[in-house]
Amino acid sequence: MKRIRFLTSGESHGRALSGIIEGIPSGVPLASADIDIDLKRRQGGYGRGGRMKIESDHADILSGVRKGKTLGSPIALMIENRDWVNWQTVMGVEYSEQETETADSKHKQVTKPRPGHADLAGAIKYDTHDIRDILERSSARETAMRVALGAVAKKFLSDFKILTGSYVVRLGSLRTAVSSRKMRDDQLIEIFHKAEKSPVRCPDSAVSKKMVALIDAAMKKGDSLGGLFEVFVTGLPPGLGSHIQWDRRLDGRLAQAVMGIQAMKGVEIGSGFEMAGRSGSKVMDEIFCAAKGNMLNGKEKGFYRKTNYAGGIEGGMTNGMPVILRAAMKPIPTLRRPLRSVDIRTKEAIEAMYERSDICAVPAAGVIGEAMVALTIADAFLEKFGGDSLSEVRRNYESYIEYVNSF
Repeated sequence: MKRIRFLTSGESHGRALSGIIEGIPSGVPLASADIDIDLKRRQGGYGRGGRMKIESDHADILSGVRKGKTLGSPIALMIENRDWVNWQTVMGVEYSEQETETADSKHKQVTKPRPGHADLAGAIKYDTHDIRDILERSSARETAMRVALGAVAKKFLSDFKILTGSYVVRLGSLRTAVSSRKMRDDQLIEIFHKAEKSPVRCPDSAVSKKMVALIDAAMKKGDSLGGLFEVFVTGLPPGLGSHIQWDRRLDGRLAQAVMGIQAMKGVEIGSGFEMAGRSGSKVMDEIFCAAKGNMLNGKEKGFYRKTNYAGGIEGGMTNGMPVILRAAMKPIPTLRRPLRSVDIRTKEAIEAMYERSDICAVPAAGVIGEAMVALTIADAFLEKFGGDSLSEVRRNYESYIEYVNSF
């Protein structure tokens, strides 16, 4: 990232998750409540596991904010793990010679790698025969902090009327017919609000009910489900990103950001893979210009499109249409009906370990996707407009918009 840097730390059952984000300008209104909204959304969704009944995530702002506004300095956040009280012996920082393994399985070394997880490869890479050293950090619990940091980026972008949202379009074998290919900003926001009312964050109420039943069926079988979610960004000006070098292309940066979320196996921008099977005349977004009454985005004049197969990005740059991307999440690998594996110490054939897990986390993954997209967009936005304070960024932005409108 060019202008924004962030890091997270912490283990799934450690004392807390921590994160730091640098590059947010001064003067951005920010409070813990702004962050907690998305933390709560991440914990929701039908099919989540028992951990969500324990945790009630809250972000403490430790630095970088004074009297409700950012200072321009690094912002440090902390999310305490409530389950830590039950894991202090196992996850304690200090070594104790008196500590002994008990009959409680969580106190024993973990030696049974789970197919589909980081367990085996991580144990080999980091030279450990206790897989807990790997699974605690590779766990998706870490994404709670990424959602918190993404909420900071969202708050900054909201000052420019830029909104990031998501919704589920497929869960297992079920998918909605809702299509974003010809949707205006206001239509995307409308289906986002519909999705927020669904237990699986799907904007199609009929399909949503079937998805809930599908999760129930998977639960009874001790299985899990994956799916697809879409993330959109509205209110973007043209010109974020660049075609000049490969690593400045915004579509590539967004794809990497979303693929970096645990369990993601594919990302496409706009119509993505579907475009590969159709002729060019059917999937290119034709360009129009009107003196007034832009039917898509409500502008009084300027260039516009009637379709958005490109997902709002052409040549690695935003083109003024909503940015839309879709991500594929694999089914949760931790299964109540264990798969075959091998004990890394004895090399004996065994059944893979089971730890408390979700049946389906696709609705939550969409919220995490929003966070990573918002962080990437905020970075590209500041790369384009610069500025150390919100007021300076706003002046630069307004000057550019005036130029775009007169182009």
